[in-house]
Amino acid sequence: MERRAINPWTWQDAMGFVQAMEIGPATRTLVCSGQTSVDANGSPLHAGDMAAQLRQAVANLEAVLVAGGFDLTDVVRLNYYTTDIDGFMQGAAGGGLMRLAEVNCRPASTLLGVARLFHPDLMVEIEATAMK
Repeated sequence: MERRAINPWTWQDAMGFVQAMEIGPATRTLVCSGQTSVDANGSPLHAGDMAAQLRQAVANLEAVLVAGGFDLTDVVRLNYYTTDIDGFMQGAAGGGLMRLAEVNCRPASTLLGVARLFHPDLMVEIEATAMK
């Protein structure tokens, strides 16, 4: 599969995403449900710690991708939902999304502020689309 990032500007580079991603012939697509900071039983983890919740949500996303035969480098779209945009930006800057940077995962992305997620202790949810 071929990819071509479309970026008419450069400001997004510091935030780790692209404005658009042109995808060449793909043979498989994996559409992932939103991943949050929960353990294997679905119990929330890291209440009040945005950076830790981001790390856990990415780890859970990575587990889903691997189970489907994909990895973070196959992600072409990420949607972030957060109950605290300022906290999200601080948590991301504090290493919450370091795993994405480590593997050069820079998909097209959207960040949305929401009133609440499925559990009141959760502050972030990450939804992904991956292609091969």
